[in-house]
Amino acid sequence: MQSKIHYLLSVIILSAITFSCTKDDFSPNGSDDLSVTEVINTLKSGDWVITYFFDKKDETAHFSGYTFTFEDDGTLKATNGSSTVKGSWSNGKDDSKNKLNINFSSPDNFEDLSEDWHVLEKTDDKIRLEHLSGGNGGTDLLTFEKKG
Repeated sequence: MQSKIHYLLSVIILSAITFSCTKDDFSPNGSDDLSVTEVINTLKSGDWVITYFFDKKDETAHFSGYTFTFEDDGTLKATNGSSTVKGSWSNGKDDSKNKLNINFSSPDNFEDLSEDWHVLEKTDDKIRLEHLSGGNGGTDLLTFEKKG
């Protein structure tokens, strides 16, 4: 009888622990509580470089040498020496998560950045983004770090 009580108690405790923790509860720096204004102000506070881009494989090298500038008017410029690629950006919320929309119409490498990205993490020097692909179920990752 006593072993049944211990077993039942163990099952109840294990169930409580398992169901009280979900992936959505994890927020490395409280990013769910970040205001859209905080993210915007950080993006507009300087020039950025892509330090990581994963779209089925690591494609960070495609953006080597490019500096990204998020303008007040929604323009996004990527500059590499005398070459400039222009796109646009906007912000919002999706499923109560901060969202950054990036849009480039060309070239192909930059079109890969054209997604609605969820903000995973924001510090003064780094913004980590994630896009969950609806079609293939993959996860794209993008990290901007402030140019130093």
